[in-house]
Amino acid sequence: VPALATERRFAQRLRECLEEEQLLDGRYQLQQVPGGRVALPVLEEKLSRLCLPPEMPCELLRIQDPVPSRAARRRTPAQKLRDELRRLLGGTWAEELERDVPHAWQRHGDLVLLSEDSFRAAPWERLGSALWETVASALGARRVARRGRVMPDGMRTPRVTLLLGQDGWVEHVDNGIRYTFDVTKCMFSPGNITEKLRVASLPCSGEVLVDLYAGIGYFTLPFLVHAGAAFVHACEWNGHAVEALRRTLVLNGVQDRCRIHAGDSRQLELRDVADRVNLGLIPSSEEGWPVACRVLKKDTGGVLHIHHNVETPPTQPPALPAERGSPEAAGSGGEAQHPPGDGGKAMLGAGLRPEWQRWAEATATRIRGLLAELHGRPWRTSVLHVEAVKSYAPHVHHLVLDLECRPVPP
Repeated sequence: VPALATERRFAQRLRECLEEEQLLDGRYQLQQVPGGRVALPVLEEKLSRLCLPPEMPCELLRIQDPVPSRAARRRTPAQKLRDELRRLLGGTWAEELERDVPHAWQRHGDLVLLSEDSFRAAPWERLGSALWETVASALGARRVARRGRVMPDGMRTPRVTLLLGQDGWVEHVDNGIRYTFDVTKCMFSPGNITEKLRVASLPCSGEVLVDLYAGIGYFTLPFLVHAGAAFVHACEWNGHAVEALRRTLVLNGVQDRCRIHAGDSRQLELRDVADRVNLGLIPSSEEGWPVACRVLKKDTGGVLHIHHNVETPPTQPPALPAERGSPEAAGSGGEAQHPPGDGGKAMLGAGLRPEWQRWAEATATRIRGLLAELHGRPWRTSVLHVEAVKSYAPHVHHLVLDLECRPVPP
């Protein structure tokens, strides 16, 4: 950082001159330098405007490790980014550019992932690598990437461009679990954190679980690391996600309790093995229902966690009461609620949105029919819980149905 050094007795007068000319760099403190002098940081891009009185004794030098000012330490990362970009662009800063600067981003280790609408205006392109180095420095990162729209290839492959750095592999810690993946090839969905926390609290000790849409291990790992599942069969057809899942299992030391089935889960040959099946695919996991019914233990059954996007009209009648004796519930705004530490069960005495309850009941009926057809004997299905994960689009909610499935004794 460039600075003007002067004797201490002239420091205040020099500071007043620099402030009057708007040359003082407020990001850094005044610092002592050898010879009993004081150095005042100045803005490098404005040095050409420097015009001090001839009687002002000072010299220009550079401070290698400037100390941030108190005001700079209080700045948010977004404020710091804007300040650095204004300095980089100088007099060419405009409202058009302000709109292009992101207010939020994803952070994965030393990589920041920007939104697709970041830095799209033409002036940014002329800056080249200087722009991405400035972004990385302001946000405390080493690598920068920008995401695009997810490709409609059935694998939710991201369009991500690496802007600074040589490698897209990152590590992300979530609820004490270490995930690793290549951001240019795999998605990481932070919006599912509530469901990952919920499944981590489910009582799965000693159970065998089948995760039909494992991805990089969003739910496989919470079931293994926190919920105490004895073994997980993880199904995934995206080769990049399979590699990420394999590395993540090793990172968390649970590779011996998981078998990865690479390929289309509809072709899965497992039968009669699962106490619990996770169907974490949206907008619908319906194609996986027959497979889920086949892998459930035929003599004891188990629990299905069925993900689905359910549309709710903007105007609707009051919520229906929960079934007598069932633990479904909803809180304010219809969001399913459960107190901490209750294993994911909802509170009694509230209700579900009508559309949610109708979907849950219709799904329970369909699954009951599939099980009876597959095993040649009657089954019963019971709605344990309906969880609202997030609003996926206007009036569309990502829900999870916990459905208990048991064969009827002869």
